[in-house]
Amino acid sequence: MPTDTRLSRMLHVLIHMDHLAEPVTSDTISRMLDTNPVVVRRTMGSLKAAGYLTSVKGHGGGWTLARSLDELTLRDIHQALGSPKVFAIGLADDNPQCPVERAVNASIEEAMAEAERRLLERFGEVTIGSLSRDVAASREDLSHPIASS
Repeated sequence: MPTDTRLSRMLHVLIHMDHLAEPVTSDTISRMLDTNPVVVRRTMGSLKAAGYLTSVKGHGGGWTLARSLDELTLRDIHQALGSPKVFAIGLADDNPQCPVERAVNASIEEAMAEAERRLLERFGEVTIGSLSRDVAASREDLSHPIASS
């Protein structure tokens, strides 16, 4: 099962956008992420629908932040991306009548639910603004999203 990197990639983009303080096009973001601009527009669209971004079409247009990064948490972005599964571990379903399979699945499911709850709780405590400040403190120039990635 492939890893879902959308959360980390969007955090990357949002932090660059904050430091640029000007509209960023889907083409620019697609080059930064080495992906297709259509994928960028679809993903950024989910953040726009959540009220975190705005967009302007045409010359001089692009994506801009609609809210301060200090108002946004990792959990906010995770949810805007559709709350993708945080674990790739699956439960066996070969023999659902087997008491051993049911006991194993119940134990794994309980542990994963608790781990996911804790992870999402932690995501809710971390603002993207705090990440942005950590990055800025360790690097001098974040103004160009392609050269600085």
